[in-house]
Amino acid sequence: MRLFFTLTVAISCCCFNLSAQDQNFDLSPLWPGTEYRSETPSYHDVLGYQPGQRISSHAQIRQYFDALAAAHPDQVQLFPYANSWEGRELFYAVIGNPDNIASLDSVKTNIQQLADPRVTSAAQANDLITQLPATVWLSYAVHGNEISSSDAAMFTAYHLLAADNNAMVDGILANTLVFIDPLQNPDGRDRFVNGFRQARGLLADTSRFAVEHDEAWPSGRVNHYLFDLNRDWLALTQPETQGRVAAIQQWYPLAFVDAHEMGSDATYFFAPEAIPYNPHLAQDQRDNLVLFGRNNAKWFDQYGFDYFTRDVFDAFYPGYGASWPSYYGGIAMTYEQASPRGLVVRRSDGSLLTYRDAVRHHFVSSISTAETVSNNRQKLLQDFYAYRSSAIAEGSSGNLRSFIIPAQADQGGANHLGRLMTQHGAEVWRSSNGFSACGNDYPAGSMVLPLAQPAKRLLRTMLDKQVDIDPSYINEQQRRLDKGLNHQIYDVTAWSLPLMFNIQVDECRQTVATGNMQRLGTESDFAIRQPAAAQLAYVIPGADRRIAAALSSMFRAGVNMKSSHQPFTHAGRAYPSGSLIIPLNGNPDNLHQMMLDLQTELDGIEIVAFDHSWITDGPSFGSFQTASLIAPKVALAWDAPTDVYSPGAAKFIIEAQFGYPVTSIRVDNLARAQLDDFDVLILPDSSRFFGGYAAGFNDSALSAIKGWIERGGVLVTLADATSWAADKDVDLLAIRRENQVRDEDAEEATDLSANSLPGRVIEQDSQYQQILFPESQPPLNNPGVLVKAVVDPDHWLSAGVAPELNVLVRGQRIFSPMPQNTGTNVARFTNADELLQSGYLWPDILPQLAYKPFVVVQSRGRGMVIGFTEDPTVRAYLNGLNAIFMNAVLRAPSYSGKLR
Repeated sequence: MRLFFTLTVAISCCCFNLSAQDQNFDLSPLWPGTEYRSETPSYHDVLGYQPGQRISSHAQIRQYFDALAAAHPDQVQLFPYANSWEGRELFYAVIGNPDNIASLDSVKTNIQQLADPRVTSAAQANDLITQLPATVWLSYAVHGNEISSSDAAMFTAYHLLAADNNAMVDGILANTLVFIDPLQNPDGRDRFVNGFRQARGLLADTSRFAVEHDEAWPSGRVNHYLFDLNRDWLALTQPETQGRVAAIQQWYPLAFVDAHEMGSDATYFFAPEAIPYNPHLAQDQRDNLVLFGRNNAKWFDQYGFDYFTRDVFDAFYPGYGASWPSYYGGIAMTYEQASPRGLVVRRSDGSLLTYRDAVRHHFVSSISTAETVSNNRQKLLQDFYAYRSSAIAEGSSGNLRSFIIPAQADQGGANHLGRLMTQHGAEVWRSSNGFSACGNDYPAGSMVLPLAQPAKRLLRTMLDKQVDIDPSYINEQQRRLDKGLNHQIYDVTAWSLPLMFNIQVDECRQTVATGNMQRLGTESDFAIRQPAAAQLAYVIPGADRRIAAALSSMFRAGVNMKSSHQPFTHAGRAYPSGSLIIPLNGNPDNLHQMMLDLQTELDGIEIVAFDHSWITDGPSFGSFQTASLIAPKVALAWDAPTDVYSPGAAKFIIEAQFGYPVTSIRVDNLARAQLDDFDVLILPDSSRFFGGYAAGFNDSALSAIKGWIERGGVLVTLADATSWAADKDVDLLAIRRENQVRDEDAEEATDLSANSLPGRVIEQDSQYQQILFPESQPPLNNPGVLVKAVVDPDHWLSAGVAPELNVLVRGQRIFSPMPQNTGTNVARFTNADELLQSGYLWPDILPQLAYKPFVVVQSRGRGMVIGFTEDPTVRAYLNGLNAIFMNAVLRAPSYSGKLR
């Protein structure tokens, strides 16, 4: 009885304290002077708290929008567009007046007509523009721990539906359809919300060091596979992004806002963005950014909110949510609110930032944006039609008229690129017969992307080898670096999909006739040529990106296979290295049906029936160069100190793209894990924020890993994990990080080891700069460029790998080559003249990077270490590197000396 009384008192005190805090909550209106209709359910009516008083979960957000839709079925429609990896539904709401909502289907049809000036004349477009409402798409919380925007989305919807006798809201609803995507990353948000609720004490803590503000790895920023969904708009790898892009293209919203959060000491950012701008943006798009910025500024001034524009968040990289819509003709913008990362935080200046403040700022900018669209309805519709008209005209008359994707050795990669461009809204045509264009003959199966289409600028942005940055901007960045300041480039400067996928895409200066071709859809459109029943074996030719998926599928099915790491010729046909040999002997009786099923599963991958094994050139099936492949067990380091994104990308590629199981093991557990149960251990890129692997591995863990390698394990290291493996105190790889090269005749740097220094005369500025330059420092930080690497064809790791690769190089890593007597440089960067393929690389770094390693292999005992000096899995959009990465994971154990 006494225990029950004590617990009751304790619980009552807890609830009282929380209630006391709620009683002090600011209940002043978020938009002063607004009266709200009681028939519209409020936050408190549905959820039991006020806007900004709690951090709403995915379920609560959905609950509230369901309540709004039930109360106003004539003004709100909800549309699901995807399911997350963890099964949470993503949806958007469309809000308008009853007439516009009743006409949604016809509005969608008319928007699609306006979007294609080839079928809609200028006169017809003007008629449509007089009828159509404008459209604005407000997207929130693509980063799940940027929390305030989703609660702002809920109150934005409430304000639009409940505001009574409000001229601005009535005008918005009459002129505009407002699309609200309240939560773009539900898995990440719920990870944050659950962690916050578990960490919170009796009162919300203002200290930024409090556990409720200090998220555990990997944080709520990322989705299930630890992807930054805001950088998935090029490769479209994640279901959240795929569904969103498909939904947006049904409506082509005229304005698109992506609402974010930034550091707690900041204020609020809205457009116009910082320079540089992507050159494929139209001038009226840049001008319209000012329209939105000025209207936001008007309301922020009225309410006394601080803000800034232009300082950061440039408009160069096209792979964000706040940039991708620009390339169909929309106005795309990012809005950034200082984050409380909880209910309240104390800033560095001592002031408090509350969750309610953050919610209110995003709410006000949302309504302001809708007002701008409403007030400029006709102009924005006209600009949209003009953008797509001018794109067609430019594609019809420019020097470049078509892109052509020839049928090629990596047909799986070519097919994927063609289908991806259709997902982006481009028209892609596939020829069933050979054709000639621009002096070349193209075989059947080649694809054509004509530029005389509304998606012309999107095609140029994604497929051009190089998108140039304004030279004056580059000069300014070089000036900053010379002074020891950081550059201001926000993301990578190279993203050409043909280069990243390592797929041949030809530029053609003529318009290629597509009348006899088949327009490609987003589903499988490729012919399947079934193999005959083999008498001896089935062979899957190497060089196709799908071969790793075939290998994975057959491993899981228990099929016995071999593979030659050298090319061979059979019955007059040459087969590349890496080809899979699947004999009838030792395999299931239904092997032929398994091959047919595999071919269907892998989009028509070529499978050839062999009736004999006579090889006329290259290694025979029983050669030492033809290895029996062993199904490996794969482990992946997880949790801090790994980089947040790298382990997820590696796991996604292996598991989701190529269908092979991976065991994730926390770094803290690797020392006591039964590593001998695994054949491969992958160490992803690490985070210096967590101290890297030097902090993550104690002597016991390092000893365990070294012993496991000696017994036949394969260690695969990526990027800064390779830096750790190459450290002299670890010495798993006989390569070392390099410092930046100093000029041979440079002045000596100041030596501070002595109490006094000999005097010297400084006669000119260049001499002064040399003295300031440290004796040893890392190479200049590179924001991200694509460079060429050449592959050693004699090494088994290169089996089925293209002879040249395009590697995304970022950061400050440059390594010395592997000495010949200790290992192999399987892939190295090419000479300085051919090195840079796309992007901007600092002139001082380019010659130093030439001939340096990308992939090295070093044997240790019965095992080996495979080091990638850059991360081949980054954002899962370097498809051209998948073959060599998957070889390291799936093939390497067959070349180790592990006793099984």
